[in-house]
Amino acid sequence: MERPNPGGRAAVFVPKVNAEEAVGSMLKNGSGMVGFGNSDGSVTVYFENNRFNDSALHKWESKVWKAYGRMVELSPTVNKLVCDASNLAQIGFVQGPEIEVRDMELLMAWLERTKAVDTAPEGPLIHA
Repeated sequence: MERPNPGGRAAVFVPKVNAEEAVGSMLKNGSGMVGFGNSDGSVTVYFENNRFNDSALHKWESKVWKAYGRMVELSPTVNKLVCDASNLAQIGFVQGPEIEVRDMELLMAWLERTKAVDTAPEGPLIHA
């Protein structure tokens, strides 16, 4: 995949349990992560951790939308990384006004690892 335009399709990720420490240490609090593949096999990921505990970013899907907005608008951010694809598991897609989670089990495992189960979506299809 290439960087999508606004409304375009982007991958949704969670870090794998065995992700490199440099990757795992950046992603916390049930981070919402979106991204795209690069020609060298790496993945560019935009993420939102909600490190300032903004109530508007409590839910996982709100974090995904925030990260997606930064990515498609090319907003300056420190919440971006490029890593080997082996660090991540793709769990779904964002496209237009929807997030489709195709692997709720992996998402829930990620939210459990980061003690953020209370931020989980109600189901696999989320509308903005």
